[in-house]
Amino acid sequence: MAQGVVYRYDGSFPGFLCCVAQCFFDKALPLGIEPLDEPQATLFPVREIVTEEALADRVARSVPQKISPEVWDMARRGFLTCMEEKEMRLLRFLLLGYKEGGRAARLAVNSDVDAVNKALLYLKNEAHYHVEFLRFADYGDFLGATITPNNTVLPLIAPHFCERFNTENFMIYEKTHQFGFFHRRGGQRGFFQADRIDFPAHTPEEECFQALWKRYYDTAAVEGRINPKLRRGNMPMRYWQNMTEFQRVGK
Repeated sequence: MAQGVVYRYDGSFPGFLCCVAQCFFDKALPLGIEPLDEPQATLFPVREIVTEEALADRVARSVPQKISPEVWDMARRGFLTCMEEKEMRLLRFLLLGYKEGGRAARLAVNSDVDAVNKALLYLKNEAHYHVEFLRFADYGDFLGATITPNNTVLPLIAPHFCERFNTENFMIYEKTHQFGFFHRRGGQRGFFQADRIDFPAHTPEEECFQALWKRYYDTAAVEGRINPKLRRGNMPMRYWQNMTEFQRVGK
């Protein structure tokens, strides 16, 4: 039985599932789980968990079969959140599921279940905001947009934009997590990792359309009914940095 060990893994969901499997092999909880791309933050012994697709697939099949599809869905979406101590909370949540079955999803008195539920609500709300507030720019051959969410929302919002812009080439870059999604007309699409994305300079036509949109936004407002507090409530300020109506023309 391994004790006093911190797992370090590649940061992927299959890698996390291998951490779950390793916990069963060790018959003990690790003291923590850290991504390899983060500085080592422990003086305890470290075990690097190698991602094995076959092992991850075994865990992926086991959770919905032995616990429930609901718990599996919560774990998959929970991994997209920015929940504090995400990996350890999800690990304990899954272990609770193996003990309690599907009812684990409804044991809100458990601190880990409660944390997962709150994180999933935050993820859902943030994804909704990005469906509403994401702004594309036209770069000629494709549409491009940058977002800076706290959670990893791209897997949740990408299907919406694929359906909405199914005849367009477009790319969305999640700068916070160096994570992107592309769609090509005809159906080709996929996620990718990139340290950065440098979109081309705006064309004069795009600059014109952005200026028109800003003018419309400014003139459509009724001066006597402007309510900054209400606007900040319905349109949180942290989204403004990526919204055309709040940018300088020519940026």
